[in-house]
Amino acid sequence: MVKKALIIIFLVTGTCWLVFSQSNSLLQSIKRGQEVFNATCKNCHMENGQGMPGIYPPLANSDFLAKDTKRTIDIVLNGINGEIIVNGKIYNLDMPAHKQLTDQQVADVLNFVRNSWGNKGKAITVAQVKTERNKRPL
Repeated sequence: MVKKALIIIFLVTGTCWLVFSQSNSLLQSIKRGQEVFNATCKNCHMENGQGMPGIYPPLANSDFLAKDTKRTIDIVLNGINGEIIVNGKIYNLDMPAHKQLTDQQVADVLNFVRNSWGNKGKAITVAQVKTERNKRPL
């Protein structure tokens, strides 16, 4: 009976630790990502993520961010030109590539943006960014 209780306690404690460490890791990534955002993205997308109507798309409450994680990573790494639709509005201004950012910085800034201003997204990992970066050689 004691052995069974110890196993249950171990499993519960281990599960709680895993959940805490994953959420703590995401929180740390979001904090680092805010620094990357302020240095790299804020000038166009604004401090509050609202963008500039008709010019720079909003990141706040963005339906676009939730649609396709791989495409979002690709846009940060390689930029985008041409028309996109965000929250039902058309934007057609080029965004430059940010290949100078490390895989960690890309994951962090996307975790910040995808979990700020009304957005809620799963954590993007360094491995996911690395995979997308390797799809398009320099």
